Amino acid sequence: MSEKIYVGVDVGGTTVKLGICDAEGTLLHTFEGPTEVSKGPDVILHNIAKYVKQIVEESPYSWEQVEGVGIGIAGFLDIPNGIMKHSPNLFLDNVEIKGALEKELNILIKVNNDANVAALGEAWAGAGRGIDNCVMYTLGTGVGGGIIIDGKIVEGFQSVAGELGHMAIVPDLEAIQCGCGKMGCLETVSSATGIIRMAEEAVARGDRTSLSVVEKIMAKDVLDAAKAGDEVATRIVARAAYYLGRSMAMMAVILNPECFIVGGGVAKAGDFLFDQIREVFEKYTQDASKENVKIIPAILGNNAGVVGAAGLILRG
Repeated sequence: MSEKIYVGVDVGGTTVKLGICDAEGTLLHTFEGPTEVSKGPDVILHNIAKYVKQIVEESPYSWEQVEGVGIGIAGFLDIPNGIMKHSPNLFLDNVEIKGALEKELNILIKVNNDANVAALGEAWAGAGRGIDNCVMYTLGTGVGGGIIIDGKIVEGFQSVAGELGHMAIVPDLEAIQCGCGKMGCLETVSSATGIIRMAEEAVARGDRTSLSVVEKIMAKDVLDAAKAGDEVATRIVARAAYYLGRSMAMMAVILNPECFIVGGGVAKAGDFLFDQIREVFEKYTQDASKENVKIIPAILGNNAGVVGAAGLILRG
């Protein structure tokens, strides 16, 4: 068996997920194990190396077929050198991920931000398959993002390109402070956290809404209430969609992508949300920049990070 394979690693605070992909981005084999963050950087890196060896050993493939290992990880990275400058969730500071793993595994290692890697996964083998220019939004606890141009991740000068959630897009009179410390970020209105906050504020004000009887409001509750015609929930979802559409209009005239891919838990609202985003995008985007541009849902789900990490070897 001479087929080349590519190993992708998605490092989370609790679990390390791994996958083996072929040159087309097809996920061939998966594995996961505990990160063990509390045991420190050396154990985390040793675990990653151990799991990489284990997934290959448990697969029908041999180590000689492995072209390289890609790592997707959350935090502030020096991407070219594979150094984690600071990762709040993993408690990694100035850790040489690439150097340590290449020494232990004796194979090519590439490291990138987890949001960039998820975007590459969708572009390479997901909703954007066959599309070289796309922008991905991930709507979860925050708003993550990644930019793919000519089939490659746009990293930027300090490796922080694609921080779409921190576009300061909400006007000052409506803006609140984001977790990043700045005012009016997209994340404050279009993330699951932002949607929940707006709903809780509406209930606290005494607005008439079915959400007032929900003990612990989740983003899905707000989306479901909006679909059922609840006026307060409808306004909240419309606001989230409005700023997403406006941000895409801005990105369109700068990057002119062929598609916007939207993933994460909030995106599961489907066309109810997507149609509103598309309407705003259509209204605010210059004609030439919106022609034939699609706004579509991600399809890889939790596998996007693993697939994209494997893709770093071919397209990183």
